[in-house]
Amino acid sequence: MAKTMTKLVLLAALAATAGCAKKRPDVLPPAAGEAPAQTTPETTGPVGNAVVPGSAEDFRRTVRSDTVNFALDQYEIDATAGGILDSQAAWLSRYPNVRVTIEGHADERGTREYNLALGDRRANAVATYLANRGIAATRITTISYGKERPLALGSDEASWAQNRRAVTVVVE
Repeated sequence: MAKTMTKLVLLAALAATAGCAKKRPDVLPPAAGEAPAQTTPETTGPVGNAVVPGSAEDFRRTVRSDTVNFALDQYEIDATAGGILDSQAAWLSRYPNVRVTIEGHADERGTREYNLALGDRRANAVATYLANRGIAATRITTISYGKERPLALGSDEASWAQNRRAVTVVVE
């Protein structure tokens, strides 16, 4: 009788939990590694090849450049850099909710510590310039990579000149 009672209890428990199974959602999220499906017009994502205003792609297409280059061991903003940063400031003014990170970089010469400090000064010089153009400092973060993320590989002046830079990256 105990076995029959146990079987009845188990059968009742199975029947009770069978109705609690989760329903499969109508739209499944993409599997790992798959590209997400195109979004619909009522969302903020891109549809087809359109660029969403205020996106990182819009920033790269609209501003003169996302990169400011510097002279050897320098972090002052020159006239060329000022023109680039003015176009960035104008774009950022149009999209007041967009946040950016300024990445400071250096060439391979010098110690790791020196280049991290130089990259930091370059990133902060760009951030200060943008803030002086009316962009809220709370929207800007800085980071220095020193010589750890070179754009151009090589030990010549042309490569070093490309690596002495600050890059503005839209945070998404």
